[in-house]
This record gives sequence, structure tokens and C-alpha cells, in this order.
Amino acid sequence: MVNLVIDGKPVQMPDGATILEAGRSAGIHIPHLCYLKDINEIAACRVCCVEVEGERAMVTACNTAVKEGMVVHTNSPRARNTRRVNVELILSQHDCTCATCVRSGNCQLQTIANDLGIIDLPYERQLPKGLRGKWTTTFPLYHDYNKCIKCMRCIQICDKVQTLHIWDVAGTGGRTTVDVSENRVIKDSDCTLCGQCITHCPVGGLRERDDTSKVFAALADPDKITVVQVAPAVRTAWGESLGLTREEATMERMTATLRRLGFDYVFDTNFSADLTIMEEANEFLHRFRSGGLERWPMFTSCCPAWVRFLKGQFPELTGQLSTAKSPQQMFGSVTKSWFAQKLGVDPKKIFCVSIMPCVAKKSECELPTMRTENGPDVDLSLTTRELVRMIRADHLDPRTIDEERPDSPMGVHSGAGAIFGTTGGVMEAALRTAVFALTGENPDPDAFTEVRTGPGLREATYEIAGTPVRCAVVSGLGNARKLVEQLKAGKVHYDFVEVMACPGGCVGGGGQPISVEDEELYGVRGERLYQLDQKNELRFSHENPEIQTLYQEFLGAPLGEKAEALLHTDHKAWDMPNQRNG
Repeated sequence: MVNLVIDGKPVQMPDGATILEAGRSAGIHIPHLCYLKDINEIAACRVCCVEVEGERAMVTACNTAVKEGMVVHTNSPRARNTRRVNVELILSQHDCTCATCVRSGNCQLQTIANDLGIIDLPYERQLPKGLRGKWTTTFPLYHDYNKCIKCMRCIQICDKVQTLHIWDVAGTGGRTTVDVSENRVIKDSDCTLCGQCITHCPVGGLRERDDTSKVFAALADPDKITVVQVAPAVRTAWGESLGLTREEATMERMTATLRRLGFDYVFDTNFSADLTIMEEANEFLHRFRSGGLERWPMFTSCCPAWVRFLKGQFPELTGQLSTAKSPQQMFGSVTKSWFAQKLGVDPKKIFCVSIMPCVAKKSECELPTMRTENGPDVDLSLTTRELVRMIRADHLDPRTIDEERPDSPMGVHSGAGAIFGTTGGVMEAALRTAVFALTGENPDPDAFTEVRTGPGLREATYEIAGTPVRCAVVSGLGNARKLVEQLKAGKVHYDFVEVMACPGGCVGGGGQPISVEDEELYGVRGERLYQLDQKNELRFSHENPEIQTLYQEFLGAPLGEKAEALLHTDHKAWDMPNQRNG
């Protein structure tokens, strides 16, 4: 252990700990912008500079190890002045029009500048010239060069965690910018739209394409019937930016709020998560029984960022993806067929919106394979952040709005549908139904908890009806790459693999609210979904009475002709721009 003094407080830290960690352990906050533990520890922003007695130069707290007897001052006149100058220099190359920035009020740079009392800049403004119009406004991810502070977080999260190498540094000195690597256009790159670069950007340099005005226009159109669905992971996070506790931020309170926004019908995507399980579990059993999984496993296909990753990086394995559409797309397809039939309206009058924790969902609903003669299954997908902006735009306070139940006949869901939003949830839900399909009896709903928590790549083998089923669960695309490479090398073999692109699954999605304190909240959000599963009287997708009604009245049977037409897709029918020939 190492003994030091920081701002007059004696602190004892393990060998190798940093000054930043020492300050945190003593309750002393050292401001920083670029630091991400184990990911970006390069002191690019210099905001965390502190004064260490005996050192001539200022020291960066984020990557300087503590030493025995070290005496640190985080707010000495010299430290305070250094921090101020460094922040002023950053602001001189930053578009400071906070009123038109999506991160206003939730921006680390804005907070630090306000804390320092910076109200005027002594340095000449040097914004990058001619770059604002360079970026496409139609791609679901948007990069604003004039807001980028070159902290390198997006580069590191993409390289180290997701292993995609989309971003790179261009230029030198004051002309340094962060851009798409190898001078590519973003829409022609390997970008999977996982959105992790957005959620780890400390400012508004990266954001999703904003589609809220299109939704407001649809809500105002008297000729449109507006239908909205809400993904399971959204309910774990939407209240974070609105002052709601997780217990207050219920689906019922969100339902009432969405009705106040003007939506005609509000549904829960958990319903179509149950529907996805019915199709995907039966598809897995069909492939498993027929010997189709002897060399390669069946991969889940509900995460569009993972589908984009596989098609771009390992297109030769596209055929191993489940053909089942994601819950978002299944919901849209059923809405514009069965639900339209029940309403007795032309499906083309229905405008279907989804609220998702994901940026890639925007791209998924635009795929040519996700539409019929009635138009796209889902017309627009909004992130959780966009939902919050709409609520604020209408000055709604959900705390004062009484809870209301979602609409029917797609308003009932099982606990299995709820856990779809966290890593391991799709696998667990599918196994619950697969056991029933094979044995005619429900397993213990908590029999598959091994896949719930643990490292980003974990495996389990379950014996179902006397047959071992080898399963793997992956979250994070870097872990997905490791798994696929091990599969290709013949080092491992699985029958069924669940992959979610974002660490922790959809609860940690690229469309979720961003913590200004750099907290990774997917753990507590995922736990919330498991709590909802435990409380639900229905814990098996196949026992959902409204799912049963849908099959009896309209679809026939899982994997039947009508189900195939409406609920399944051909992943080989579209290509990533960079796709290699497998």
C-alpha cells in the first residue's frame, strides 16, 4: 500500500493506483473530460492536472501513479489556473452554442466551464472550417466536427471495446480533427451503429439523427393513426433524465405520458418479444433436430448492430443468423396486418413508431426487407433520449401523470419478454419455451440463470430432454469477434449463441440516456428487468394469452406460412456497403 496526502487528507492506496482514484477514495472530485478507466487513459484533455509538491511541471491525475509520501494539491492557485487555461483552450476550438446542442444541461465540458466561472474567452476562436456540411444528415449517426474536443474517447471505445476502428485522428496541432478512418464516408464504413461512441462522448460531438420533428408531424396529421411501441430496456432508463426513480418510471406511467403526447395507441414491445421467442425458439429446435447446427450455431438476430457486424466482418456466416425479425419489426408487421384488420382500417393509414434504446434500430426499420406493400413495418424509430426530448418539448412532468395500462390486444407480456432487454435474456427466454416444446412441461423459470451475469463472453450447457444444448452469450462486439474467431478456428462449438452489440445488452444501448458522471448503468438497469420478470405472473412466452390468440386468429402456427411471410426475413437479401465475399 502507498501512503500520500491529497488536499490535506491522508490517503492509503494500493500500488499502481492513480491520483484520480486516490482523490475519489477521499471524496475529492478532480475534473476530467477524456478519461475512461482501462479504455482511455491518455490525458488528452489535460483538465485533470494537479500540483504535486517537488514536481516542477503540473501532473495529470488520470494516468499518474501514486507514490509513497506524495503530497497532492488539486485546487491550489497553480492547479486552478492551469485547469482554467486548459478548459479555455478547449472552448476556443469548440462550438459553444449550447442552446442548440442536445447535450446542453448534460455536458461535461459545459459543467466544468460553469464550475470554473468561465464567461468569456481570452483566446481567438478557431473552429474547423468547411467541415459542418461534410457529414451526411440522413445517416442515423451524426458527427459534429465543431463540437468535437478531440478527447479520443470515441476512437478508444470503438477500437478497444467494439474492435471496429471507425474513428481516427486527422491533422496535427491545432488542426487536429477526429474523422472516419481511412478517409471513408461513414455510410460506406464498417459502422454498426451500436452508438457506444455517442454514449461515451463527453460533449455533443456525436449524436443520433433527430427524428422527433417527423413524429410530431405525424401526431398532428389527422389522416394518420399513430401507434407507438416501447422496448423493454427503455423503461429501465427513461426516468433517469426526468427525475424519476426506477420504481416510479413504470411502463404504465410512460404509457400515460405517450398518450399525453398524442399517440392514438400505446403498446409494449415485450408482447412482440414474446412473439419473437415463439418463432426463434421453434426455429432453433427445427435446426437442432435436423442436424443443421453440427458445425455452426444459430445466432440470434434481434440486435441490428450485431447483424450489421456479422454481415460486414464475417458475411460467410450470415446464413447462421435466425431468420426471425426483431421484436421491433415483428410488432410493426403485426400492427399493419392483424391490428389494422381488427381496427377495420387501411394499414397504410397507420404510422408505426418505436421507442428503442438503440441507434441501429433507425437503420433496421429502413431495410428493404422490412417492408410490405403497406410500407415499412416500422415508420420511425426513436431513441430513449429522443423520447425524453419530446416529453420536455411539451413540458410534461411524468411525476404528475397517473399511470395507465397499454392498449390491447398487444398489451400483455410475460417476464420472458421483459428480460429481452438485458444480456442473456433472449437466450433464457428462448430456452424456457424450447424446453416446453420438447417436453410438454415448463421448466423452472429460473433454471437458466447461469447466462445472466458474468464476463462479456460466457457459456453454459443445458440438458434438454436428455440432449445437451451448448449455449453462449456475448455482449459487446469485441467479445463477439473473439467468439466468431474461436468458432472459425474450431476451438469451440455451440448450438445456440445470443449476441448483443452493446455491453450489458440493450439496457446499455447507444440510444440510452447518458450519465454525466461516466457511470456505466447497464448493470442496475438489467437488474430492474429481472425484477419485473420475477414479479410477472406469466414467465413463459408461450403462455401469453394474447400471443395464443394471435396464432389462433391470424398466424396459424409458429414457422407456418403466414408467420414466415410476416415475421421472418432474408438477411442475405441486403448487404453492408463494405461487405466482403465470404
